[in-house]
Amino acid sequence: MPSDAASPDPPVALVWGEDEFSVKQRARALYQQWCANCPGLDHEIIDASVSNSGEALNALAKLREALQTLPFFGRGKVVWFQNCNFLGDERAASAQAVTESLSALAQELKTFSWNGVRLLISAGKIDKRKTFYKTLEKIATVEAFAAWTVEDRNWATEAENLVRRQMRTLKKQISPEAVSRLVVLVGPNARQLNSETEKAALYASDRPVVSVEDVEAIVSRNKQSRAFALGDALGARDLARVLRVLDEELWSMRTDSQKSEIGLLYGLISKVRVMLFLKEMLREGWLKAESDYTRFKAQLERVPAATLPEEKKFNPLAMNPYVLFKALDHARNYTAAELVRAMELLLRCNQRLVLSGLDEALVLQEALVQIVKRPATPTAAPS
Repeated sequence: MPSDAASPDPPVALVWGEDEFSVKQRARALYQQWCANCPGLDHEIIDASVSNSGEALNALAKLREALQTLPFFGRGKVVWFQNCNFLGDERAASAQAVTESLSALAQELKTFSWNGVRLLISAGKIDKRKTFYKTLEKIATVEAFAAWTVEDRNWATEAENLVRRQMRTLKKQISPEAVSRLVVLVGPNARQLNSETEKAALYASDRPVVSVEDVEAIVSRNKQSRAFALGDALGARDLARVLRVLDEELWSMRTDSQKSEIGLLYGLISKVRVMLFLKEMLREGWLKAESDYTRFKAQLERVPAATLPEEKKFNPLAMNPYVLFKALDHARNYTAAELVRAMELLLRCNQRLVLSGLDEALVLQEALVQIVKRPATPTAAPS
């Protein structure tokens, strides 16, 4: 392995973040790259995932020993301090002995002779205020991978890119509609997205292109995706389906404390709001009714962004394009006046849920029936 002076990259790398899947994937790729550059038998992987301060001190002792042990077979040595979980606010990290040991290690790394040795550290949470992190910032390459959340403006785009890269690795193609549908079903979870992408590729078998039908058939729905089911039934204006899905959601609340009637209501409000947005965008001529997803996405890119509000929940362009694509079809089932009335009914439903003390299930059911039912067709007068 060339000396540190000859290497364009620092001999130390820190890969960290709450996106556990991306951290492990990047750290493994970097470790393999470094090992390929200095073939030998002296490389070491040290498990730094601990449950108490004693184990943390033991892991740090192993790291020191690995760094001080010179390579015997080969031109260099790579040490991977893997899955470290005591660099943040964990209980093990708060122990004084661990804090002091990390500070001492930071000083040692500053003066260490890196000729022929490389150190890779992968970790979850990190406290940037601590000496150890500040030292690594100065002497190491630091790569951070934050976990996606639904609040991130570009999470869906990044997730779609991950799916495409994984499909290329698996020697498969995937239709644009299938990519977006997969992302909608899984949500902002890189690990699950990778797993479900592999499932979809295997399900397609010998077919070269993964279709949206493949995704629908095999991909597991997360909580966020299941929450769309009631809104989709509302958009389809299918009363029987609305009542069935509502009953399923209310039943699931008995075992899921994170679900509530108010949460269902807010999801319905969001659905109706999206359909209203799309009605207005159609009226303005920014969009045209389109059954092809690729052409629909191209239309979205031409919508004048300056005319839309910056706040995400009021900006259709900040939403997942596939969600808008499905809602466009649903918007045809209602007139603009009916959607305005639906918002009024949902507002009244919100007030009754909060203030009336009535049975929440009946309040929701009554509002949905009034929204979904079609106006009566006037009968012809007798001659």
